[in-house]
Amino acid sequence: MPEIIKNTLYVLTPGSSLHLDSDAVRVFHPANGAKRLPLIRIDHVVAFGGVTITDDFMHRCAADQRSVTWLSGNGRFRARVVGPQGGNPLLRVAQHDALRDNRARLDVARTFVAGKLQNTRQLLMRSAADAKGERQEALRKTATAIGQDLTGLPNTDNLNVILGIEGQGAKRYVRTWPHLLVEHSQVAAPTHRVSRPPTDPVNAALSFGYGMLRVAVHGALEHVGLDPYIGYLHGIRPGKPALALDLMEEMRQLLVDRLVFTAFNRRQLLPQHFAAHTGGACELSEDGRRAYLALWSESRARLWPHRQLGREIPAAVLPIIQARLLARHLRGDMPRYTPWSPA
Repeated sequence: MPEIIKNTLYVLTPGSSLHLDSDAVRVFHPANGAKRLPLIRIDHVVAFGGVTITDDFMHRCAADQRSVTWLSGNGRFRARVVGPQGGNPLLRVAQHDALRDNRARLDVARTFVAGKLQNTRQLLMRSAADAKGERQEALRKTATAIGQDLTGLPNTDNLNVILGIEGQGAKRYVRTWPHLLVEHSQVAAPTHRVSRPPTDPVNAALSFGYGMLRVAVHGALEHVGLDPYIGYLHGIRPGKPALALDLMEEMRQLLVDRLVFTAFNRRQLLPQHFAAHTGGACELSEDGRRAYLALWSESRARLWPHRQLGREIPAAVLPIIQARLLARHLRGDMPRYTPWSPA
C-alpha cells in the first residue's frame, strides 16, 4: 500500500492504480482495497513498476505543479511528468552561460567532485572510528589516499583530469566495501559497482537509494528554476538530467551509501529482502522496498551540520538548500558554489 514520506507519495505494489477523488487521491489494489489520501499532503508522487495512474489524476498533478516520477523495481529512473515550468528564465540563461564559459564550468565541476571526495573520506573515517585491526587500517589508508586526491583538484583546468580524479577516488572507495560490511552482516561485498542492472544485494540497495535521491535532487532543481538537464561535470547528455547527477555526487556517500551499509550491518536489510531474476539481475522485493523506505524516512529526518548556514538542517532539506546556493552562484550573487560537507 502507499507510503507518504516528507510530502512524497510512494506507491510500491504492482497492480495498484491511482485515481483522482475530489481533492484526494484514491490508491486502489484488487487484493488490498482502497486508501484515500488528501492531495494537500502530497508534493510529489513516485510510482514503481506495475503501478498505473489515471488521466484525471495526472492532469490534476500537472495543474498543481505536483511531479510524478516512475521508477523501476530497483530504483532506476523511467520517466517524470511535471506541469509548466516556472521560475526566472534569466537564471536559466545564466546557467547556460556558465556552461559555455570553460572557466566557470570547470570551477563548478571541481566543487562537485571535491564534495564527493570529501564526503567519501568522511564516510570512511566515521566507519574507521568503529573498526579495529586490519579493517580500521584499510579504511584509514583509503581515506588518506582520497584526501591526497583532493589536493590535485585546484591545480587542473582540464575536465578530463577532473573526471579522472573523481574516477580514481571512486575506485579506491569501492575497494573498501568489504571493510564497510561487518562480519555478521549476511551479504557479501561486491568487487565493483554494477548498476545496469544490479547483480547483488549491495548494488541493488545502492541503486534503489540513488533513485530516491535523484527524485529529491531533480525536484529541488526544478523548484528553484534551474534546468536539471544542463550540467557542468556531466555536461549535456541526451535524456540524462546532468545537473541532477552533478548535485547528487556530493550527497551519495553520506545520504545513501551510509544508510545502505549500516542497514546491512544491523541486519535491517537481509538476503530475503531481495529477488534474483533470470539473467542475474537483483532487486529489492516489495517487502525489501518497504523496509528500505522506512529507513529512508528515518534518515531524511536526521540533522546534519551545514557549515555555510552555520546550523544543522534535516537531510530532506539538503537538496533544496544546495540547489538555492548553486542558483545564487550562477546569478552572480555568490563568488563560488560550496558543496555540502558536514566537516
